[in-house]
Amino acid sequence: MRRPPLRYVASQTALYITNHIVNCIPVHWVRLLFYRRIMRFQIGKDSFIFMGAWFDTRGNFVLGDHSVINQRCRLDNRGGISIGNNVSISAEVCILTADHDPQSPTFAGRVRGVSIQDYAFIGTRAMILPGVTVGEGAVVAAGAVVTKDVAPYTIVAGVPARKIGDRCRSLNYTISYGLLFF
Repeated sequence: MRRPPLRYVASQTALYITNHIVNCIPVHWVRLLFYRRIMRFQIGKDSFIFMGAWFDTRGNFVLGDHSVINQRCRLDNRGGISIGNNVSISAEVCILTADHDPQSPTFAGRVRGVSIQDYAFIGTRAMILPGVTVGEGAVVAAGAVVTKDVAPYTIVAGVPARKIGDRCRSLNYTISYGLLFF
């Protein structure tokens, strides 16, 4: 049996440490330091990633200023996740960027990035599928499964997610989670 290359072993070790040790540390600045330096994530000013977040690779993750990712979120960043400013992602949200082509004779894998733009809100246990853009100010209701792009300032809900309303366009707030332990 051939030994895996050292780079692969190092990468897998970093992921293990990220998802089984670092994400359990109850002090945000320690996790943030690890995410920025070791995982090479771009995390903006005054943004927070709560405990229990799960990632799939180094890099390919951008979080804007004053945004929050609540506890136990699944963030499959293999295809790239870009999250804007003042975005609130509720607990246990799942963002996927990779899947398999069910029509492929080899069940080929594919990756497609996800973009969540400024002032968007994603409700608890929502799922965002590969290739989706959630527009500025859009709201995804709790438990929704988003299979297609969500237009700016649109509110969607259901499985699959469908438009149920519109959101005010004059949004002007700054998200701030200054908790010591989370």
